[in-house]
Amino acid sequence: MTIANNGATPSAKPLPVSGMGSILHTDGTFFRVWAPHAKKIFVAGEFNGWSQTANEMTLEGNGYWGIDIPTAKGGQQYKYILQTDEGMLYRNDPYAKEISTSYGNSVIIDTDFNWEDKDFKTPSWNEMVIYEMHIGTFNRKEKGKPGTFYSVIEKLPYLKTLGINVIEIMPPIEFSGGVSWGYNPSHPFAIEREYGGVEGFKQLVNEAHKLGIAIVLDIVYNHFGPGDLDLWRFDGWSENEGGGIYFYQDWRKNTPWGDSRPDYGRPEVRQYIRDNALMWLEEYHVDGLRTDAIAYIRNVNGGVNPLEDIPEGWSLMQWINKEVKEKFPWKIIIAEDLKCNPWITKSQEEGGEGFSTQWDAAFVHPVRSLLAATQDDERDMKQLEAAITTYYNEDAFQRVIYTESHDEVANGKTRVPQEISPDDSTNWFAKKRSVLGAAITFTSPGIPMIFMGQESLEGGWFSDEDPIDWARANDFKGIVKLYRDLISLRTNSKGFSKGLTGQETKVTYLNDTEKIMAWQRWSEDGAKDSVMIVINMADKSHQDFILPFPEEGLWKIRFNSDWKGYDETFTDSPILETETFESNHNEKDYNATIHMGPYNALILSRD
Repeated sequence: MTIANNGATPSAKPLPVSGMGSILHTDGTFFRVWAPHAKKIFVAGEFNGWSQTANEMTLEGNGYWGIDIPTAKGGQQYKYILQTDEGMLYRNDPYAKEISTSYGNSVIIDTDFNWEDKDFKTPSWNEMVIYEMHIGTFNRKEKGKPGTFYSVIEKLPYLKTLGINVIEIMPPIEFSGGVSWGYNPSHPFAIEREYGGVEGFKQLVNEAHKLGIAIVLDIVYNHFGPGDLDLWRFDGWSENEGGGIYFYQDWRKNTPWGDSRPDYGRPEVRQYIRDNALMWLEEYHVDGLRTDAIAYIRNVNGGVNPLEDIPEGWSLMQWINKEVKEKFPWKIIIAEDLKCNPWITKSQEEGGEGFSTQWDAAFVHPVRSLLAATQDDERDMKQLEAAITTYYNEDAFQRVIYTESHDEVANGKTRVPQEISPDDSTNWFAKKRSVLGAAITFTSPGIPMIFMGQESLEGGWFSDEDPIDWARANDFKGIVKLYRDLISLRTNSKGFSKGLTGQETKVTYLNDTEKIMAWQRWSEDGAKDSVMIVINMADKSHQDFILPFPEEGLWKIRFNSDWKGYDETFTDSPILETETFESNHNEKDYNATIHMGPYNALILSRD
């Protein structure tokens, strides 16, 4: 959008002619706001003693108002005062990048920052390992106060050592109060001040990049608010008890979180959401976005009933994804749709929504149910085969796979160890089967993700008031090492597990009686980079178990989840490698013998 300067206040240099909100420049600050039903608008702030009449904005056309105020400086607070048919309305700037409190004032922000990340490169999608994090509870330093971006920075070396190369941050957008999951954004452009505000967030991104760690940001466009929501009836106008110019006024306004679904068909609202998405990628240097609950952007009730579809919601996501792909093809845009819909990640050229990848319900739900089953005979290995071999649009990396996420460990659900053993989330069964889930996640086709604390057997369920217990990282340092070893294999850091970064997967053995399954992963080098994964999902050991292997040679065991070094209650196996031999059925087929402990995962490859 380009709007000509209306000459409201002369300046020594050209005024900003595009953009929204408070735009700081050398000789003051230019303000622009959209309020088509306002009669007059004034800007009141610290720069004019909070005068309600000193700085009147000029109508620029099409509902946009603008003014330049030479005395307005960075760090100062302000508000818009709208004269409307509903009376005088005091409103925060919809484009404000920082708010004094969720119910306070907008703050003029200096967007300059000393970035030191020019050499940073986003990890290739086939080598990404994501760590989902809630800022307020990840590393809380003081009881009663949330963690901050700065307290997360303290733990970046730990995450680097673990092997994490992507951090996905639950929304740190300004929300009502000081404690929240973040999925109730009151001010969509503003960074939560209690977390450290704009400066703190940029510091986190900068420091993460210096360590080679990418940042993916959760964003929420399926609804806004509902608490402390200045966008609500922003300029006084509304219909049918709706939320005014930013929201639908008819049946499409309804969401599970309130009647505050944005009007995706209104050009100014589409621009608002597009500007928001691009701001994070451009101004904050984030490396990707995870868009929350897009099923409720494309459909009123998040389902598949075409009568409830919102076509303009679909086209809005297409527009944003297309623009991101054109400007930043290396940045990843993740969808949370959870309907196993290949059209979400199909290209726009083919009519798809154009997301890079999507959270995959076809993996998490069956795998968790297999891990949680109390009796071994309840586990259906065909269910595991389907979870592992699901592809979208023939691309292994168009899905993010996990056993724990913020949704899967709350809302009546618990962490995997707690689900396995409700009375003792650290007993042998909880440890053995939860790490079995981790091994399946890191060896299946897809982009693997873990939730904060998962690597140290965090129990219970997620709450935005309960911090991670960092003592567990020491108490279960063997399990932390297990995750570190799995991540090293998944990213091929030592050069002998490239197959785990490849597109190809083949289930080579499935025995539903013994609950044993094996699959092969390989990349473009075919036989040269094959990796074999063997999973035993039963409480039974096997000696000299014969399995088919895809290629001849000496296969070395790169990972054994039953190793005593991971936990003293586990059982060591003396076998570190196995040599193939010809099958009795066909001289071109090969077998090998392996030993397996109960609830055991093995990963093998050749030099």
